[in-house]
Amino acid sequence: MMQYGFSFDISRCSGCMACVVACMDQNNLPGDGVAYRHVTQLEKGDYPSVRISWVSLSCQNCTDAPCSVVCPRNAILRSPQNDIVDVIKDACIGCHSCAMVCPFGAPQFTAEGKMSKCDLCIDRVEQGMEPACVHTCPTRALGFGSMKELAEQKAQKASVKILDSFLTVCT
Repeated sequence: MMQYGFSFDISRCSGCMACVVACMDQNNLPGDGVAYRHVTQLEKGDYPSVRISWVSLSCQNCTDAPCSVVCPRNAILRSPQNDIVDVIKDACIGCHSCAMVCPFGAPQFTAEGKMSKCDLCIDRVEQGMEPACVHTCPTRALGFGSMKELAEQKAQKASVKILDSFLTVCT
């Protein structure tokens, strides 16, 4: 079974929120504050050397998901079909325990009081497409794939940076 995940390149994100809008559209979210992906602005430095960066986050589908551990109804579990942390909405009692322990703010609550969250657009993925947020990202700051592929890409990118730094120092 393949474990999927997102990658994010903070140096590429412009904070345009296209990923948030695409996610809301894909998941028919009402626009009343419920969003499976959030973009946060980070400010660093002091005037006049201030720098702004953006971070786009959604559910990280944690290996040992704390939301699953604290759910009193076992409504949050890892799907045996695709290894995604999934929610059984009929079992959810809306106690918000999952929201209190999630470091990423992933659990969202619908008007009915049931928890919902990013499912990595698994329906799209199973049809060979990227998740809506990744597909829509104009700067390609978001990536998606198996955790193995993402780790290999990260290692390759890091090795290129190290080589470039080395060549710069040597010339």
